Amino acid sequence: MSDMFASLDAWVKRQNEVKNLFEKAEVNYQEADRLTLITLSRTAFQHMMRTIEAFDQWLRDPMITNHMPREMLVELWERLRVMLYDLIELDIEHTSKFSEHLKNLASEGKINPLFGFEKTEKETRRSPVQLTI
Repeated sequence: MSDMFASLDAWVKRQNEVKNLFEKAEVNYQEADRLTLITLSRTAFQHMMRTIEAFDQWLRDPMITNHMPREMLVELWERLRVMLYDLIELDIEHTSKFSEHLKNLASEGKINPLFGFEKTEKETRRSPVQLTI
């Protein structure tokens, strides 16, 4: 059981360290160049994915599911649902805004020619694998 306590303490310590690293890395992000902003975003996504995966594993663990109080699960869902809807809204807004931006660039003939070609239907669809016995 002491291994479980040590593991939980180490996880919390590491998450606090990561949080501090992000807080330092994002100083003056509003003046950062595009590469820095892409790096910050991708690193944040990678960390979020690892954390979400760990949370999912956590909720599969019989030790956790057997002992987690309902109140903690309600609290977890209350926070998760806010993040879920915020993420969905972010995705909708960001994708819509970028779509409009691309349409404007295309109408002005400003799309990089390397990205301006259209794939044929055959190139965009994979044919189904057919198994014969």
